[in-house]
Amino acid sequence: MHWFGKEHFLKYVYFNFDERQELKELFQKNKNTKQIIETLSLASGVAIDQDTLILFDEIQECPEALNTLKYFAEQHPELPIICAGSLLGLLLNAGNSFPVGKVEFLTLHPMTFREVLPYWDERLSNYLNQISVIEPIPELFFNDLVFQFKKYLISGGLPAVVKTINDSQTFEFAEEVLSNLILSYKGDFAKHPIMSDVAKITEVFESLPSQLARENKKFVYQLIRTGARAREYEDAIQWLMQAGLVHKVKLNTKPALPLVAYDDQSAFKLYSFDVGIIRKLAKLSPSILVDGNRLFSEFKGALIENYILQSLIVQFQEIPKYWTSGNTAEIDFIIQYENEIIPIEVKSDENTKSKSLTLYQSKFEPTIRIRYSLKNLQFRDGLLNIPHFLADYTDRFINKCKEV
Repeated sequence: MHWFGKEHFLKYVYFNFDERQELKELFQKNKNTKQIIETLSLASGVAIDQDTLILFDEIQECPEALNTLKYFAEQHPELPIICAGSLLGLLLNAGNSFPVGKVEFLTLHPMTFREVLPYWDERLSNYLNQISVIEPIPELFFNDLVFQFKKYLISGGLPAVVKTINDSQTFEFAEEVLSNLILSYKGDFAKHPIMSDVAKITEVFESLPSQLARENKKFVYQLIRTGARAREYEDAIQWLMQAGLVHKVKLNTKPALPLVAYDDQSAFKLYSFDVGIIRKLAKLSPSILVDGNRLFSEFKGALIENYILQSLIVQFQEIPKYWTSGNTAEIDFIIQYENEIIPIEVKSDENTKSKSLTLYQSKFEPTIRIRYSLKNLQFRDGLLNIPHFLADYTDRFINKCKEV
């Protein structure tokens, strides 16, 4: 936000509701936007006008300020305002008044591998960005890309972690940052209004590695603790979802349009919002980087699967579903893209044999099937094989397939 203000506006002012308690009182006691602007001008030492970008940070600490945005939009449409805050999903679902239709939402996800790569190897990044046809990646680039992608699986995409690796050229300090971030998230759990649920939120969060380490990754309450039941932990899971810390992938009972009409609400898989966080929770050491391709297959391929999910959410702006056929087949993810249902399978290595995808193909005859693996880029007989490190270009490749 600071960068945006410096680069694109003559002036900008910054206010943090967590650091300055008096700001809360200003909005709690006043709905007169003219007076608010005058007070903010005096507080910042900057005359706020149409050339000024106003930045409100940690706005979740002051719901009244969020509500006041509608008055700014109506009375001062010339003033650009950006608000940011963690746990905003909780605030928006807590029954607070909100300026409906007056605000544009932007969700910040962890940085993708595509976004991180330019900082690690600009040559490789430039190469990936110029790919315009579906054909095998030259070995000269392929092996280097696999190595950089393994680095990403260890670090994840949280900016503080990526910056630490860039600055220190080591994982040592990044491990400390990840540990501190996890402690911070657990500290945020205490902001739950019902204190008895704090322990349950922590239990669910800490159970993610054991949930994803299973061959069948369907969420099992018994893995939280013996005797645990759904009704005890539903609120805890919902809190983590609204806080943006987990992604809930629901079971699809019928791969037909629209997908959302065929959700099974009782069965789901739960993933971390960041692959670096789940790796840290699973206590996998960064030293696994030099152990061949073990990083891809260890932990039942959960790291790869978690990242593919993150990448799909960013590109298609929705959480995929998963599909099963009894105990005979399971498709890791299915997405709805331009009125097509696309099945997706994630393989952790070069062994790409799949009874599940074959069964799905014979049953539903999709136009395109996607498989992520360590094999090279290829499209043949409706099957699009994408190397893990190219997951962020999936939408581009799907459109290229349609041109064939």
